[in-house]
Amino acid sequence: MLTTLQTEYTDTRAADLAWALGREPLPALAVLDLELSGARLQLRLLGASHQVLLEEQHGTCSETVACMPGSSTPLPLGVAKRIGGWEYEFAARVEHLSRGSFAGRAQELLALVADHPHGLAGTFPGSPHAFTAMLAQRHEGRVRWRTWHAYPQERQLVVTRTSVGCVFPQRSARHMPQAPALARGLG
Repeated sequence: MLTTLQTEYTDTRAADLAWALGREPLPALAVLDLELSGARLQLRLLGASHQVLLEEQHGTCSETVACMPGSSTPLPLGVAKRIGGWEYEFAARVEHLSRGSFAGRAQELLALVADHPHGLAGTFPGSPHAFTAMLAQRHEGRVRWRTWHAYPQERQLVVTRTSVGCVFPQRSARHMPQAPALARGLG
């Protein structure tokens, strides 16, 4: 789904983005509700920022990447945490592009997300390449989402990737079946 966000472009620098887990839902400019094999996911555009709310039998998770006044957690390159019964993994990078490359990449990403049933993108009035886009999926028991935050004035694209999955209890080694190679001492 592609929408034009009816707001000023306020998050104007990639360096101002911060990351947080567990925040309450913030006012959203656009929302996409999804059901992914038993997981309820809400993709939320907060201007040039995003929030994802996940609810499943194992609990809830809230991820926010935004310019948050008073936040002491700048956008990390990577995070791996256990949240209740889930494993949470987050990665972010900033792409610095040339003027022509930025415009092409922006068009490519908006086309990818706009018609995808699990995608949400919002563009800003006044700049065809100022956007935030999100795409979600469920794969191999994990809920995953990717986001793109475009800053055309700096020709920067902030790309994030998140994966959340259930933590299964570890079985002790004496209860684990051994592979034939290990049983023969070849491992």
